[in-house]
Amino acid sequence: MEHVTRIVIIGGGPGGYEAALVAAQLGAEVTIVDRDGLGGAAVLTDCVPSKTLIATAEVMTTFDSSYEELGIVVADGGPTSNARVVGVDLGKVNRRVKRLAVAQSHDITQSVTRAGVTLLRGHGRLEGGQALDGSRGVIVDLVDGETQELRADVVLLATGTHPRELPDAAPDGERILTWTQVYDLDELPDELIVVGSGVTGAEFAGAYQALGSKVTLVSSRDRVLPGEDPDAATVLEDVFRRRGMNVMSRSRAEAARRVGDKVEVTLSDGRVITGSHCLMAVGSIPNSEGLGLDAAGVKTSESGHIKVDRVSRTSAPGVYAAGDCTGVLPLASVAAMQGRIAMYHALGDAVAPLNLKTVSSNVFTDPEIATVGYSAADVECGKMDAVCVKLPLRSNPRAKMQGIRDGFVKLFCRPGTGIVVGGIVVAPRASELIHPISLAVDNNLTVEQVANAFTVYPSVSGSIAEAARQLHVRKRAEGAEGS
Repeated sequence: MEHVTRIVIIGGGPGGYEAALVAAQLGAEVTIVDRDGLGGAAVLTDCVPSKTLIATAEVMTTFDSSYEELGIVVADGGPTSNARVVGVDLGKVNRRVKRLAVAQSHDITQSVTRAGVTLLRGHGRLEGGQALDGSRGVIVDLVDGETQELRADVVLLATGTHPRELPDAAPDGERILTWTQVYDLDELPDELIVVGSGVTGAEFAGAYQALGSKVTLVSSRDRVLPGEDPDAATVLEDVFRRRGMNVMSRSRAEAARRVGDKVEVTLSDGRVITGSHCLMAVGSIPNSEGLGLDAAGVKTSESGHIKVDRVSRTSAPGVYAAGDCTGVLPLASVAAMQGRIAMYHALGDAVAPLNLKTVSSNVFTDPEIATVGYSAADVECGKMDAVCVKLPLRSNPRAKMQGIRDGFVKLFCRPGTGIVVGGIVVAPRASELIHPISLAVDNNLTVEQVANAFTVYPSVSGSIAEAARQLHVRKRAEGAEGS
């Protein structure tokens, strides 16, 4: 009788459930141990909820910034009125957010169970090392109080992360909040202080500003989005300030406390700022505690992230890890790919190691910032020799028609071959516009090939082809100079 590989997956986020689907398709016996519901933080408290909230904010931003220019007259205020003519019922918005998150989790659960995967609701942990037959024990503390022991030939850890908290700014779920708690608000914050100017902080600051809150963004760095392209971050910060946001650069928050129906945030230089609510967006901590990692021989970094190689193996034989708990790149798409790669590798199927230079990502602010491949920082530090062209959207005819003033397309290509190695789009719906550049990077297309592909006229994507044409001309000119 042929042995069926037993796989236990601890964690039901994108890394876990996508791995389960692949493993089931390849004939393995798969069990997922999950405590909160399939989809994980990505579906229940992070990506799906935040982007649903942002969808409402996008409508508000588009309306507020463009209705006068496009000739739209609403209510009695007319096009010359400065009064806000539309508003938001945050309670209704948040109820929709939660409803869609639960529905998405339910859909994932149905897909996984139809594939033959067993679901156990509880907390799983590794029990010691390998047995003589190479299997491992997994102890599951079920939510009903019972304990169950599983034997696994392969274990995948996909436990995600949770919001980091400052010792002197403990969230209370009412006035001082993490990003998992904002969906319990029934009324829009009058004055929201957002601490942290990374992706999460910038997205929520922009969203609540658009919904009607007065927002202060506290950034410990020189600019918002310190990990993104500097030109893109500058555009976004300028937009934030122009729309009335108070962006406090080089300002580190040390404490936050409730004072009646207000929140006081104390900065490291002694200044105190006051708002009605405070959102703490100061990073994440991996969920690696209580998994029995030390006893199982699974190594972690100083930050607590589980160390993995490019095929998702940990330091312990038969144990893999995927997703945010590995600290590789905190994206749902990367988590899912890590999980799939782990299963392909464990089950002996063809597999290619994870290649982060083909990963496209997006910051869901307004405008959005989408990136793929090598960046300006990679070029500046000598990691990649590339030629760059940046094309502002203000010259694009469709952007003019839509009242889009901010944003650009930036492409990077190799100086000799013209192969596209990276790109950035800053624009409304940049997440949709980055795909042709992703295809170019993934398939080693040249700027000539990108430039010669037909685009619709007029279209914002036409700027991608135009940037490629300009790169072609510049590459030829630089080649002539060097000859």
